[in-house]
Amino acid sequence: MDKIAIISLLLISLATCTHGGSEEESRKNKTLKCFCDSVDCRKDNSTCFTDGVCYATISAVEGKDPIYSYNCMGKGKSFPPENPHWCHDTEDDTMIVRCCNDADYCNQHIEPTLAPAATTQAPSQNFTLGTIQLAAVIAVPICLLCLIVMVVVCVMQRMRKAPRPVAVPDALEAGQLLPSDGQTLKDLLEFSCSGSGSGLPLLVQRTIARQIHLIEIIGKGHFGEVWRGRWRGENVAVKIFCSREESSWFREAEIYQTVMLRHENILGFIAADNKDNGTWTQLWLVTDYLGNGSLFDYLNRTVVDVAGMIKLSLSAANGLAHLHMDIMGTQGKPAIAHRDLKSKNILVRRNCTCVIADLGLAVKHDPATDSVDIAPNHRVGTKRYMAPEVLDETINMAHFESFKRADVYSFGLVLWEIARRCTTGGSFEDYQMPYYDMVPSDPSLEEMKKVVCLEKRRPEIPNKWQSHEALRLMSRLVKECWYHNGNARLTALRIKKTLASMVEQEDIKI
Repeated sequence: MDKIAIISLLLISLATCTHGGSEEESRKNKTLKCFCDSVDCRKDNSTCFTDGVCYATISAVEGKDPIYSYNCMGKGKSFPPENPHWCHDTEDDTMIVRCCNDADYCNQHIEPTLAPAATTQAPSQNFTLGTIQLAAVIAVPICLLCLIVMVVVCVMQRMRKAPRPVAVPDALEAGQLLPSDGQTLKDLLEFSCSGSGSGLPLLVQRTIARQIHLIEIIGKGHFGEVWRGRWRGENVAVKIFCSREESSWFREAEIYQTVMLRHENILGFIAADNKDNGTWTQLWLVTDYLGNGSLFDYLNRTVVDVAGMIKLSLSAANGLAHLHMDIMGTQGKPAIAHRDLKSKNILVRRNCTCVIADLGLAVKHDPATDSVDIAPNHRVGTKRYMAPEVLDETINMAHFESFKRADVYSFGLVLWEIARRCTTGGSFEDYQMPYYDMVPSDPSLEEMKKVVCLEKRRPEIPNKWQSHEALRLMSRLVKECWYHNGNARLTALRIKKTLASMVEQEDIKI
């Protein structure tokens, strides 16, 4: 509107100058009569006189009807005089000028018109269209993103349910034989483990797992459930993992099938399989079935004599020593650290000897690179049995010996649990877990750190242990296992030899 006002004022001022002065002077000098609607022209009967052009204008005013204006312009005020530029260059969407000089009052019949009214409504239409476009621009990417997320989630779930192969030697894979009628588990294991000792071929494992009938549940844990099952009349233990514990299942199956790992004091591995019924996935780990349950359960219900104490302790030490041992050779075994030793992860056979179980947190040593193979796993060990360096996080995770020393600390607590249940002279202690009188039943890391690391306390050694040679040796042994400084602790092999010497001293038949 500023532009319109300036042009209008210019035209009026020029027109005023053109016909200012007396009417007589105008009549003498200017021959063209034009229709004029300005105030100055009213005295001349709405007529102005000029030697130039007559003009008519139309101006748009927002929210009102257009304004028409009529007047004249002399040659002296126009350039070029015959065809002034302003008669053409002022045209835009808001003002139109039309000129003429072919007859008197020629501008009275000129009706300049603005652009169609629809053009002035365009901004409103554009605004409405812009709003729709903006909504579409926002909504479409969000919908696409949601669709992509849904597809990714579905694919990941399918991948989790997809069978994951458990590593087995190529030689055995090439000659897989399904279990035939009449074959026992012992026959299959002796045949397949006679070479590398790494376990049954994958197809055989799956065949066995899918022929097992679950009988009864015998235990539960954070991982899932443990069942007693039957395969061709033989008892087996089936550890069924929750789908969220897939990494633990895979790691434990992988560790159990380590070359040369099979040992009489390490739980016998039979098969690993996943069963997908379309709704959920069950992850099975099939092992030997041991009727006495865990060492924790056994000690809770059973009192042992000196021979029984040493038998339990030595067999468990045998298993730990074999686990920690690095067997060199083309079919050698890497050293393995358990990382979750406790009485609940040690099982008891019918003959009252122990086997080490639950290898889901185990780590392997790679002698070629002197590195530690730690699987990605969200689980941590049992806080009550954690070594000081694990509790205060000062353990050297890159040094494999650190994990073995932490195992020895935990094993010392297990030996303390066994020795407490040893009866001498008719007296014995009730079963208690380590630190039972110092921390709550489910202690936090901070509570354990305060007792073990800051106060450097250890489970109490009863005075009566000093009055019996075997218990006195056991008290010294456990103290040498749970030193605060990991470098000062005994090795698993030294524990095994010390207990073996006790067998000879006590003349015990193992």
